[in-house]
Amino acid sequence: MKTTIKKTTKMVTIILFTIFTGTMAFAQPPGGGQRSGQQGGQQGPPPIPNTKQIKTMVSDMAKELSWTDKQEASALLLYNDHFEKVKAKTSGSTKPDREEMDALTATLEKNVKALLTADQQKAYVAYLKKQSKQRPQRDK
Repeated sequence: MKTTIKKTTKMVTIILFTIFTGTMAFAQPPGGGQRSGQQGGQQGPPPIPNTKQIKTMVSDMAKELSWTDKQEASALLLYNDHFEKVKAKTSGSTKPDREEMDALTATLEKNVKALLTADQQKAYVAYLKKQSKQRPQRDK
């Protein structure tokens, strides 16, 4: 009788331990324990690309959208300038507001479009839409 009680107690302990550890694994909210109301993924703005990353990004864009070398070089200057402005705005102690950052992006896109032919402008807009769909969206 004592061995049956010991076996039952041992079995109940193992079951409770298994249930406890199993529920702990699922107790994390989406995103691995981030603040409530926020989904998983990156927090805050995306990292600012360095010069090499900007060059690669513009080069890839130029190839995909059939830009001339002159258009690519001009766009590279615009993108470098844009990210310098973004870096300046985000490096201070106060965060820039969303509208300010959206205005910088709109200005960049307008200036890049000015370099392009009408067909290239359409392709550029489509490219930007495709890229924005691939990135996770943040709350506005």
